[in-house]
Amino acid sequence: MGDPVASRTTVVINDVTNDDNRPADPKEMRMSEQKAGRVLGAVLYENFELLDLYGPLEMFGCVKPELRIVTVAEKPGPVASFQGPSTVAEFGYADCPPLDLILVPGGIGTVQQLAEPGIASFLQERSPSAEITMSVCSGSAILAKAGLLDGRRATSNKQVFDFARNQSDKVEWVAEARWVEDGPVATSSGVSAGTDMALGIIARLYGKERATDIANLTEYEWQSDPTRDPFTKFLNAAFNR
Repeated sequence: MGDPVASRTTVVINDVTNDDNRPADPKEMRMSEQKAGRVLGAVLYENFELLDLYGPLEMFGCVKPELRIVTVAEKPGPVASFQGPSTVAEFGYADCPPLDLILVPGGIGTVQQLAEPGIASFLQERSPSAEITMSVCSGSAILAKAGLLDGRRATSNKQVFDFARNQSDKVEWVAEARWVEDGPVATSSGVSAGTDMALGIIARLYGKERATDIANLTEYEWQSDPTRDPFTKFLNAAFNR
């Protein structure tokens, strides 16, 4: 009986070699992966909400190699979250590769971004060619201000719901929803809701079974009904404290 560890090792080695048994060039592997699947661009800005970003990216990251994640900000380099830890932006707006999916987190930094033309211009340029543009929490305020939600249904963080609603009266704002999908746009409620939305988008693009498998793999209890929203009772609560 052969050594099962050795057998597994052989499989791994074969995965990273060429037909002539030369070690595969990492650059060639990345290029091959890029050609094979979608590219998701996670948009960063100072004081973004950490879980808004990393909850969805945990789920989307489990779709590889069919999906590759890149990070983008106004310029490459570290971008600090509101909670403290920084995330490195691999690309700036100017040199970002073509994106199939776009993810915009929310957070206290949203307020400043509404006054910055760069992020709106980037999204206005890239969103029309993307398959789906997504926002989490107050990130929908950025999409609304950029006009990307005009004529569509959308939601946002319930505790500061009117913050997003006040950015555009051309949006059909849905107060009771975990997340909302309307054509090429998807918006989620606050923070943790982005993870549920991410699995919903995975189900849409790769099948419900794939999304369920990822939820089980990550030991996450997926709230798969986008209309179930236990946090509507806190609508605009932050403004009433």
